[in-house]
Amino acid sequence: MVLMAQPFSYRYPLVDGQGNWGAPDDPKSFAAMRYTESRLSKYAELLLSELGQGTVDWVPNFDGTLQEPKMLPARLPNILLNGTTGIAVGMATDIPP
Repeated sequence: MVLMAQPFSYRYPLVDGQGNWGAPDDPKSFAAMRYTESRLSKYAELLLSELGQGTVDWVPNFDGTLQEPKMLPARLPNILLNGTTGIAVGMATDIPP
């Protein structure tokens, strides 16, 4: 979640963070979870804006008290906008935004 809140890590941050989320010169300098809070950024809200329009199925949550979407629909593939970097067994990827 820290990377999603850092404006220097993603082209379009998905989380609007409050508190110490790190600095560009030391991205690992973020504070403990109890000192930070977050909400969806305007960009993430735009990606999920079609959630209530019947585009996905809804299922009960873990204790059956609420309904949650079976999957999260996105208006655009986030990988094209923010890119990704990762290492898996025997391969690595680096897709720039």
